Amino acid sequence: MKIIKVKDYEELSARAAEIVAELVQRKEDACLGLATGGTPLGMYRKLIEKHRLGEISFKNVSTFNLDEYCELEKTHPQSYHHYMRTNFFNHVDIEMDKVHLPEGDTADHEAAAQRYNQLLKEARIDLQVLGIGSNGHIGFNEPGTPFSQETFVVRLAEKTRNDNKRFFNSLEEVPEHAITMGINNILQAEAILLLASGKSKAEAIHKLIKGGMTEEFPASALKNHKNVTVIIDEEAASLL
Repeated sequence: MKIIKVKDYEELSARAAEIVAELVQRKEDACLGLATGGTPLGMYRKLIEKHRLGEISFKNVSTFNLDEYCELEKTHPQSYHHYMRTNFFNHVDIEMDKVHLPEGDTADHEAAAQRYNQLLKEARIDLQVLGIGSNGHIGFNEPGTPFSQETFVVRLAEKTRNDNKRFFNSLEEVPEHAITMGINNILQAEAILLLASGKSKAEAIHKLIKGGMTEEFPASALKNHKNVTVIIDEEAASLL
């Protein structure tokens, strides 16, 4: 596991964007695994800037997102379909038929999870971007998820729902279920880039780097992967 410590969120975002851009410049048809939430926003802004400057094109890039809430329409402001369009896809030259996210707004979530899992089996993700939850979740793989788990419908932990409440008007509005890549899917990526910023992630980063492997801390599965880069700012690294 390669650890890159940076000063602040701005530098973290720049370093992450550089890693993604270098891959796309080297391999124009790269397949990217993408994450949502607050942490990757700066990275997406930097990538949009690089695209506007003519440094990179996403025309031949394909993407697979980690997860999507169940029972939110794609147009809902807090759906990850909406997040990705608003914060990235609408601002670059990516072709939308190469973009993949779980279908959380369908009537049969189990079938949607299986369809997404099949798409992942047919793809090969070159670089999977991850955040980390305060309880160690990656994607929406909550504590106790088997490392062998593939794409599935997960009931979100109350800790995760409370962490995400800030994006909604109330806790009641936060969906209780999501479709997520499983840990096994994540580990199939050629390379993994995990980003963590702020004091709220310091304990999780300490457990990830200093702790052992346990399914009670899902991110520890990354110790099984041959090519993981972790970028952390000073606050996230404060307990190391």
